[in-house]
Amino acid sequence: MSAKTDIISQDAVQTLDSLFHERTRRTPDHVAYRYFDDHACEWRELSWREMEQQIACWQASMRHEGLQAGDRVAIMLKNSPQWVMFDQAALGLGLVTVPLYTSDRPENVAHVLQDSGAKLVLIDNATHWHPLHEACANIDSLQRIVTLRTPPEGDNDERLRGVDEWLSDTPSEFQHCVTDPDSLATIVYTSGTTGKSKGVMLTHRNLLSNASAALQRFDIFPSDVFLSFLPLSHALERTGGYYVPVIAGATVAYARSVQQLQEDLALIRPSVLITVPRIFERIQAGLQAKLDKDTPLAQRLFSLAVDVGYSRFEYAQSRSHWHPRHLLWPLLKPLIADKLSSRLGGRLRLALAGGAALSPHNARTFIGLGVPIIQGYGLSETSPVISVNSLQDNLPSSVGKALSNFEIRLGEHDALEVRGPSVMKGYWNNPRATQEVLSKDGWLNTGDVVRIDEQGHITITGRIKEIIVLSNGEKMPPSDMEAAILKDPLFEQVMVVGEGKAYLGLMAVVNRERWTAAMQERGLPTDWPDSLHAPQAKAYALQRVTQLIQGFPGYARIRRIALLNEAWGIENGLLTPTLKVKRAKVLEYFKKDFDGLYDGY
Repeated sequence: MSAKTDIISQDAVQTLDSLFHERTRRTPDHVAYRYFDDHACEWRELSWREMEQQIACWQASMRHEGLQAGDRVAIMLKNSPQWVMFDQAALGLGLVTVPLYTSDRPENVAHVLQDSGAKLVLIDNATHWHPLHEACANIDSLQRIVTLRTPPEGDNDERLRGVDEWLSDTPSEFQHCVTDPDSLATIVYTSGTTGKSKGVMLTHRNLLSNASAALQRFDIFPSDVFLSFLPLSHALERTGGYYVPVIAGATVAYARSVQQLQEDLALIRPSVLITVPRIFERIQAGLQAKLDKDTPLAQRLFSLAVDVGYSRFEYAQSRSHWHPRHLLWPLLKPLIADKLSSRLGGRLRLALAGGAALSPHNARTFIGLGVPIIQGYGLSETSPVISVNSLQDNLPSSVGKALSNFEIRLGEHDALEVRGPSVMKGYWNNPRATQEVLSKDGWLNTGDVVRIDEQGHITITGRIKEIIVLSNGEKMPPSDMEAAILKDPLFEQVMVVGEGKAYLGLMAVVNRERWTAAMQERGLPTDWPDSLHAPQAKAYALQRVTQLIQGFPGYARIRRIALLNEAWGIENGLLTPTLKVKRAKVLEYFKKDFDGLYDGY
């Protein structure tokens, strides 16, 4: 790995399109992007120069549509070079990019298109448009629907054009129509765990300053390779996995799919990953399932490797003393740790996890086995990174220290408030919502309850809106308790409930295979899903939960549990596209189960 960086300073460029142009000028022939060509069934590469030439063609087509600076254009594609081409073409013309999740529900997509007033949308193919057609029928602003693949014959929507027909093939210059860094660059619609999603207005300065400040916390080299799999509609991937590599001149490879992620890790062998904790949870679940079937010796060796590795990590961080058992690492590393490293490609030197809290159990396992995970924290409203650990100062129980260009303070109920150049302009067409979170002097209330230690490390302890207040007035932030329960692989998803009630309850989705095995061991009914409702089975599950939360205050006791066999997903509307739980929707969807937690009280 080369130790030489090639960082483009924010002072050298004022806008995101100028940033891309400067990168092309500096390293025109360096590989910018790798992607899998479905038609040729092979991986291909594009240089920065080739990307800029393509972007100019996209700009010519956008100009042909009569689009003017300030107009909104939407994109609903999986991660690909075309996503970047579309975004950069729009930014250079002063247009405003509105990203959409490919997995989002039609009514949510329709809301975003309607609210933003998007005039053009780019989608993968016409089959993606058909489910949206009815929901978007009355959106008058939408003038053009461009499909990356040719629309099928017989489609009667006059707005549909295949990209082969629509895209200009006439060479032209890359246009830069915006010089003001405070011009609107994008409207990012929040995931919407409650109610309709809101459009976060972010400027060129917002995004550039955030990416630049993040690069003060960790080094990225031109020789680095990112594997991009979080959707580019996710603010973390957009800044961390797209704009940061442009600033640093690194290569980005686009994963084919989450289902093929394991194979792509082995093929691409990334040095940098931008990820969410759910990925590590899935890997750990697979490791645990394999371990459960392994010999007692193998299980002890695995635990020993994690313990010794994590002890070495704490020693390297100057938080503990050297221990003689560290001498075992040269033996444990090839036996245990290197096998996990090879599953991640074998040369990973930085994994940035954000979007949700990484459980202490996950952090200990992966860091102990040598995976260099640093946690960060942020919001779409802050472009998005507020804080992040560094490899040299990595406190896994925290989300790191605030970036250098942020001011931070504790507000009411210890909610974190931040101010800096990455804070949004406000919510699109929603001044009331803007006033609720953004003060006149620029302080944004994150809504997250935090603790800040003497060194400045930030630890998230809950959300203001998610604090459960029992009928006796006791307050309980559920996130820590949920994280403790999820250490048990029996439970795949959990939600602590009890707002306004006499006691706490738990909604829990269980792992079918582990549940059946546990029932067989105890001679209890194994019929699925009927066994979830047996009183003895519920008592057994509740006993496991009680052991996991015994360190919490006495009033935080969970009295009843509802065992669920249907997972919470994007498809049934219970998770946002960024995999956050829509708590109110879960309660509504499983109302009968929730009500059963409080029958007789």
